[in-house]
Amino acid sequence: MTEALAQQSDFQPMTAVQIKAQVALIQDVMKSIMQLGQHYGTVPGCGDKKTLLKPGAEKLMMTFRLAADPHIQEIPTEDGITFRVVCRITNQASGVFLGAGIGEASSREDKYNWRSAVCEEEYQATPDDRKRVKWGRRWEKGRQTAYQIKQVRTNWADQANTILKMAKKRALVDAILTVTAASDIFTQGDEGAEDAAGKKTGSAEVKPITEGQAKILFAKARAKSVTEADILEAFGLDSINDIPAPLFSEVLAFIEKGVLVSHEE
Repeated sequence: MTEALAQQSDFQPMTAVQIKAQVALIQDVMKSIMQLGQHYGTVPGCGDKKTLLKPGAEKLMMTFRLAADPHIQEIPTEDGITFRVVCRITNQASGVFLGAGIGEASSREDKYNWRSAVCEEEYQATPDDRKRVKWGRRWEKGRQTAYQIKQVRTNWADQANTILKMAKKRALVDAILTVTAASDIFTQGDEGAEDAAGKKTGSAEVKPITEGQAKILFAKARAKSVTEADILEAFGLDSINDIPAPLFSEVLAFIEKGVLVSHEE
């Protein structure tokens, strides 16, 4: 069925039969080859639609024999940088352009711009314009309570490569979803993560982890030399305290093993 995308190089419209076959192939690859937690993820409150991860996008590239050509634009700002990536997708055999995706990541994003203070002394020693108190909500003993976390600014230059990779990943996933017309099967990770971070999806609101669970994650992360930025990047969140409660075990497994692991039966 890889001939379907290849046939686009002849500028011939695909038939309904070919479109159905392409959708069926994507679904078959997802069920037979891809693994939940490694190639795609699930987001509480997002229904049955899966979030396509970079390894999953690469599997679809292999399936349809696609090649990615990322074009990177650096956009310096007064106190940081933004990377914008346009990922062009071509047919491996013919080189014909099939479509493109765009992705952007900035050092101004909370997960790159701020981190939890190591201790009270570090927070107090940090200049006022480079520290803040962030407020959020969490569930404790069956009710919502407010919490605060003391944060300090990061040195964005230390994370420049991570920020660039995030922009590249977002562009690749966007491009693959566009070229393979798989947006009805998958969504982009950042979209799902936004819903998972405690925002409303439909009529339900996902509860974040408790203060005790957050402390467990912080302790495990320090023991395994896993940074807060590593966790936030992997799950597309802004703060450890925003982690949805249903994802607690997955985050814990990520800290222990260094990879996304599904805990679903």
